[in-house]
Amino acid sequence: MWAEFLITSLIVVIAPGTGVIYTIGVGLGRGGAASIAAAAGCTCGIIPHMAAAIAGLAAVLQTSAVLFQSFKWAGVLYLLYLAWSILKEGGPIQFKPESDTGSFRRIAVTGFLINILNPKLSIFFLAFLPQFIPAETASPLTRMLILSGIFMAMTFAVFVCYGAFASKVRGYVLRTPAAVTWLKRSFCAAFVALSARLAFQAA
Repeated sequence: MWAEFLITSLIVVIAPGTGVIYTIGVGLGRGGAASIAAAAGCTCGIIPHMAAAIAGLAAVLQTSAVLFQSFKWAGVLYLLYLAWSILKEGGPIQFKPESDTGSFRRIAVTGFLINILNPKLSIFFLAFLPQFIPAETASPLTRMLILSGIFMAMTFAVFVCYGAFASKVRGYVLRTPAAVTWLKRSFCAAFVALSARLAFQAA
């Protein structure tokens, strides 16, 4: 059971998503320290979804079309804002060859909002966690908390690795204006694509 949980969690965490793309973008644009802040923010953004799954609130989100749609469109708009901010160089992801870490708090808060504004995460954990809790478990709540903690630790570790790799190649990538322009357009397009995917997802 534990091996299945760890393998499944690793696959879920490694798969490219909004948090991964954001952390890589911060690592490329602002360096390793900033990418750790991004990873921490994205990881903390999982906490409300974990709590919702444990409390059963995710089931309410799944059955309430109005609540789900409101949550979803807030996430869509925020992703589009991030795409726009990259082109305008006013957001947490900025591609500059010189050192510019900006506010680590702002970077972390953005990562937090990216994950918390995705209603699919609550529903995912509602379906995901119970699969690894045997019926004979003496304390299901304790087991869910342990599994949630492991998942979060794995998320943070993997995201830090993504950010570290991005920061290592940062100097090579940002040496030419053409590469910077390409990166801006690529990450902008990625966030637009992610917002479109979220917009067309059903509850």
